[in-house]
Amino acid sequence: MTKVYLTAQMPALVEKTLADNQLTVGVYQGDGLISHAELLTEAATADFLITTLSTQVDQAIIDSAPNLKLIANFGAGFNNIDVDYAKSKGILVTNTPKVSTNAVSELTFGLILALSHRIVEGDQQMRQTGFPGWAPLYFLGHEIAGKTLGIFGLGNIGREVAKKATALGMKVIYFSRHRLDTETEQALQVTYHPFESLIKVSDFISINAPLTPQTQHQFDAAVFKQMKPTAMLINVGRGPIVDEAALLTALQDQQLAGAALDVYENEPDVDAGFKALKNVILTPHIGNATVEARDAMAEIVANNVLLSSHDDTPKFVVNP
Repeated sequence: MTKVYLTAQMPALVEKTLADNQLTVGVYQGDGLISHAELLTEAATADFLITTLSTQVDQAIIDSAPNLKLIANFGAGFNNIDVDYAKSKGILVTNTPKVSTNAVSELTFGLILALSHRIVEGDQQMRQTGFPGWAPLYFLGHEIAGKTLGIFGLGNIGREVAKKATALGMKVIYFSRHRLDTETEQALQVTYHPFESLIKVSDFISINAPLTPQTQHQFDAAVFKQMKPTAMLINVGRGPIVDEAALLTALQDQQLAGAALDVYENEPDVDAGFKALKNVILTPHIGNATVEARDAMAEIVANNVLLSSHDDTPKFVVNP
């Protein structure tokens, strides 16, 4: 009997696809996130794990699962899994890249517009103190046309953000570990800047990079001091790329004009200090939280389990 265990409830497509192929499926049904202790128990009898970004799969979990062949992560990221240790045990790890590109880029731009036009702040005022009446200087925000958007990480998502920014009249600059070729830069209408330059000239900075040892706390106190006091920071990449304590201090000291965060350094916990600031927008990691994106992710993880169960190589292996 081949057992697949899902560490969270997922789109129905996952269970249906697996059950239709005569695999036994177990699903975590509890409130909140699965505990480490419960995952230890379930992994012990699992042949395949389908995990979420909030599920920590460490050496202890891997050691508890003698029959484990594949960890299919439901998400583009995989820093929640000890991929190197899994590889040493002959266990493949896969992710779900690309399918959430449009969803995350749309949210990125939603946050940019919400910050610049103070949309969330305006909604809160209408619900609390109300609208005193139109006036020439009342509740002014900023237009984004003509402003400079600096993109940190020009992968699939960053490129989609660049396309949307250009369509709305923004000047787009970027920094990535690997610079694009001239032809691609021209097609995307983007200009490469060294990181030190990008943080100084950008009116908005969008973090769309993966978390690596090199990018962890890339945005720290020293960086915030070099940014424009009118600049706004948007993070839909990974929480630990930003030193949140330093960001909170910078916002409180008005070194920056605002920030929008969809991911957090100690997720799911959020520093209460951010909640007290009107110029900060907080969303609960909803970058790819669309029916379309999640269904596409579900199809990938289910098919990868089926491929692996037939001793075929799954797609999007991150530790080959």
